[in-house]
Parts: sequence; C-alpha cells; structure tokens
Amino acid sequence: MDALVAKYRSLLSATQMGFVRALDSQINWQARALCIEGARGTGKSTLMLQHIKARLPLDQTLYLSLDDLYFKQHTLSEVGEAFYMQGGRYFFLDEVHKYPDWQREVKNLYDFLPDLKIVISGSSILALQQSEADLSRRLLRYHLPELSLREYAALKEGIIAPACSLPELLKAHTDIVDSIREVLPSPLQWFKKYLGEGAYPFFLEGGGDFFVRLNQLINVIIDYDLPEARAIETSTQAKLKKLLYVLSQAAPFTPNIAKLAEQIGTSRSRLLEMLDLLEKAKLIHNLRAASFGISLMNKPEKVYLHNTSLIMALAEDRPNVGNLRETFFYTQLAGAGHRVTYPKAGDFLIDNKYHFEIGGRGKGKKQIAKLPESYIAMDDIEYGSEQRIPLWLFGFLY
Repeated sequence: MDALVAKYRSLLSATQMGFVRALDSQINWQARALCIEGARGTGKSTLMLQHIKARLPLDQTLYLSLDDLYFKQHTLSEVGEAFYMQGGRYFFLDEVHKYPDWQREVKNLYDFLPDLKIVISGSSILALQQSEADLSRRLLRYHLPELSLREYAALKEGIIAPACSLPELLKAHTDIVDSIREVLPSPLQWFKKYLGEGAYPFFLEGGGDFFVRLNQLINVIIDYDLPEARAIETSTQAKLKKLLYVLSQAAPFTPNIAKLAEQIGTSRSRLLEMLDLLEKAKLIHNLRAASFGISLMNKPEKVYLHNTSLIMALAEDRPNVGNLRETFFYTQLAGAGHRVTYPKAGDFLIDNKYHFEIGGRGKGKKQIAKLPESYIAMDDIEYGSEQRIPLWLFGFLY
C-alpha cells in the first residue's frame, strides 16, 4: 500500500489552492459518506484533494483513484481495512465507476467501519450502473457542474466576483452589473471567451489544444465509459458521435424524431435511447415540458449540447448563434441547481415560475408579454433595464 500512499502524497503536493469551485462551500463535508458526481473533466479530483489539503490531517487521510493498476491484484476492501487499522479515518475514492462492484465494497466499509468517513467521486455514468447493493440511504449526493462564467474568470485570471441568486439577479441586475464591472471591466469579452473554452478547467493546460483535448474527452466517454456501464455496440458508438455532430450545427433544436433517426441511421425507439444515454453522460440536455415526467419514451421538446464548449469543439467554426445563447442560459441555470423546463410560451420556464426569452439586442417580449415573471435574457448588452437582462450575467449564479 506504500505505493498508493506515495502517489496520493505526490498528487496532494501538486494541488493548487488559489481557486476552489463554488460547490465546495455547499458540501456537508462532515457527513459520513458523500458522493460527488459530474461530467468528466469538471474537476472532481481536484475538489477532493483541495479539501484534504485545506482541512484534514494527512496521517488519517488517503486518496485513491480506483482505476489504478494496483486494484488488478488487490481489493478495495482489503486496502480500506488496512488503512483503518493504521489509524485512517478519511477515505477518498476517485473514479469509483472504474472498479467492478464498487457499490458493495463501499457499503461494507460503511457498515463495518462506523467511524470511517468516505467520500467517493465518479463520472455521471454512475447513473447507468446497476447494483444489488443499496447505497441510496447512505450517500449524500452532490453534482459538480461545468464551470460557470464567474468561475472561469476566477480560474483564468484570479478575478473574484460574488455569486448572486436568481431572485437577486432579477430584482437588482443593474446594481449587480455595477459591482461586477469593478473587477471585470469588459464582461462581454469574457463572455465570448467563455463560450469557447470556458466549461472545462483543463484550458489551463494551455498549448492551444483545448478543442483537441475536448474531442478526446468525448471519445473517452463514448468509447470507454458508456460501454463499461451499458452494453452498446461499436456501430452505436459511431451513431452517438454523429448525433452530437448534428446537434452542434443545428439552430435551437426541436427534434423531429423520425427524421433525425433516419439521418442518424437508426430506429425511433433506439434514437430515444441514445438521447437518454447522452443525457446521462452529461453530453446533452433534453429539455422537456414541465407537465411531463422524465421518461425514456417521452420525446424531448428541444435538445442541446451540454455546454457551449462542446458546440464550439464539434461545429467546425459554424455554430448557430441562437444555439450558443440558449445553451449558455440552460447550462448556467441548471448548473446553479434550477429546474429548467419547456414552457407554453417563450424559450425556458425556470422553477415553474419564471419565463424567459433568449435573444440578441433587438429581441422583443411579444411572446411572453402577458405572462407574470417574464424576462428577456439579451445578448450583446452590458447593462439591461427592467425585464431586459444581460445574458452574460446569468453566468454569475454560481
């Protein structure tokens, strides 16, 4: 186990503390067992290591990545028990979805070592994995979204601006813009940068190869993560990639399922399954009406890629501006924990209360004018007025 400890200490020493994700302050780190889920590349490993480095005694803490080759010859249970016998009390398990039957072994560690605190993290593909072990009542779950515009500016240049709640933003958006511009004088420039590279923290690795890395990330999710969680054929993997490409170039996409299935080369029912797979992998959002539950056979009203960086990586310099705007809005609201659904009028209904139209400087309010709590999220403006709110400002919700 000494080799595992050496790897952990090396990772910890290299962990930077200058920027910490907003989710860190929302997590109840005192809970006995936590699960941090999220898309690949969003920074789950860093979040765990930062917590260890800032708050925990090193001699009682161990961080492991369960895709380590060490676990080809050793079990998680034996490592956990040995660590506990040596005085360990904080057990961090990363990439748990890479370890067969991880649920059962984590459950046993939880049940038989009552003063051991366990934090696990893994890809959103966890939602696809099946197990007889019931961890639902033991794990307190959190989701780490992609970076917000606010977090991107903080990570990129150390520009610190406070997050605001949605009710605060709607009520006092001009005052909030004033406060942000004190530290971020050109928010529209930052917004344009964010649309390209802002969603994933690996833009820090530089070299001008952000989109190469992002395409590699997509391939890893579809070629390796999905098949580990669900039996899918190679031909289906190719169709999933083609579907992402089609969505990246579309205007805000209201799917004709029959035509889209024909374009992709599959059946209607199989296409709906593919949309469900891509949603669980955090590669797309399926926007549904508030009156319908989430069901595999309910076709979504609209389909979006999961963030604007994915659009820019796949659209080959031909992204639709309306698609970028709506995807940005959806991503920021969903990332802040709001319920986003499809309304009878307008583009989005938030928390079953607020109606929004998304558009450029000339966008009117005609479609939602008679609705209470209706607003326009408007691109190409730094300041808004009344119910017209700058689109970029919704990037400061978390």
